[in-house]
Amino acid sequence: MALLNSPNSRRQFMAQSLSGFGALALNAIAQGSTSVKPKPHFTPKAKSVIYLYMEGGPSQVDTFDHKPLLKEMAGKPIPFEKPSTVFNSSNKIMPSPFEFERKGESGSWVSELFPNLSRCIDDLTFIHSMHHTISNHSAACYISHTGDATSGRPCMGSWISYGLGTENENLPAFVVLDCGQAPSGGVSTWSSGFLPESHSGVKFLKGKVPVEYINSLDVDRKVQDLKLQRILDFNRLQQAQSQGDSTIQSTLSSYEKAGRMQAAVPELLDLRGETEATKKLYGMDDPKTEIFGSRCLIARRLVERGVRFIELFSPRVKADRWDQHSGLKVGHIRNCGAVDRPIYGLVSDLKARGLLDETIILWGGEFGRTPTSQGGTGRDHNPFGYTVFLAGGGFKPGAHHGETDEFGYYARTNKVHLHDLHATILHQLGIDHKKLNYRYNSRDFRLTDVHGHVVHEIIK
Repeated sequence: MALLNSPNSRRQFMAQSLSGFGALALNAIAQGSTSVKPKPHFTPKAKSVIYLYMEGGPSQVDTFDHKPLLKEMAGKPIPFEKPSTVFNSSNKIMPSPFEFERKGESGSWVSELFPNLSRCIDDLTFIHSMHHTISNHSAACYISHTGDATSGRPCMGSWISYGLGTENENLPAFVVLDCGQAPSGGVSTWSSGFLPESHSGVKFLKGKVPVEYINSLDVDRKVQDLKLQRILDFNRLQQAQSQGDSTIQSTLSSYEKAGRMQAAVPELLDLRGETEATKKLYGMDDPKTEIFGSRCLIARRLVERGVRFIELFSPRVKADRWDQHSGLKVGHIRNCGAVDRPIYGLVSDLKARGLLDETIILWGGEFGRTPTSQGGTGRDHNPFGYTVFLAGGGFKPGAHHGETDEFGYYARTNKVHLHDLHATILHQLGIDHKKLNYRYNSRDFRLTDVHGHVVHEIIK
């Protein structure tokens, strides 16, 4: 009994027996193990979210927020005091090196950086008045995902998993698709924080490994079964001694899920059944777009299988993410070139399959860029006014909400904070953000903290 009474010894045993958890989960499948599925607060308009997170900060004035005044006043000082950002190296106005055109029936201004996305511009919903006050990457990454600028809070995907559960017992409710580089916030970006660990994001496609730690290392099924029985015995006793500790049940649920994934993941990631036309639509025929395109295609397959929240990070290109403090023209060309065609493929494919209405696509970074130059060829961080876009999920297609000032620096009208964006996404999923609470350390927490308003103006 000494082993059972020692959490450290128990964890050591669990770690050493990791290869037996596949059998544990397969046993749960055989017994028909199910979990309780939470219910939304009201009828949802969407079932899933695909978050296309553009790490580093895309420049709004070079992508979707056209500001012709920048060209007229090129090289002149900006006529107001600059806020404190990161470097504050210049107050000289820098025009966009890219041409803008009006596209679609909505007449939306789009940079030449997005020739493919401009073809489905009328399916997108733009918010041009996003804002917060965090100027460094990591903290801005945290607040974009968790609503708080410090690490340790549950991210949006985890809150959605906690609030809605899963529609597919064989796959996680929250999946992260590796595109070659992690964001500055690291693992905290997809962590469940103080929520049960079973609501953390599960990372797929890390290097050559589809998903880490789900395959059994034991070839002999008898060995697996013996380990299974021993683990079950340990956990029954441990749960009895700890008076039903929910942490143990959460851990077991995660391992059961891992075993079910042994069968589901290979089929999910096998793209041989997709037509060549579909693969080409996502840009998988071009080395520049192949990685992000394949992840966008897998995101569609995850949505089809009932996964609640899927996140893709910026793919690795020959530039510093979207963080162009110098060489903005080349850096943004490379970053846009890697995602433009795949995102168009994702939007148009979901629409053709009748899935766009029930799927929310969110595109954006942790902040935007300054309209003033840094070193003559780059831009500094700007959280005070930037652009994101949404698609599907009951949002008004072709709509533009809010605006920045004539220089593209500050959000000026119909301002939308990250808390408001989070509240609105939860609303479309049938969740009242004020009612999605979790008690921790004698306090009720929620994704939007004590803030947040639903932006009804962008909802159909």
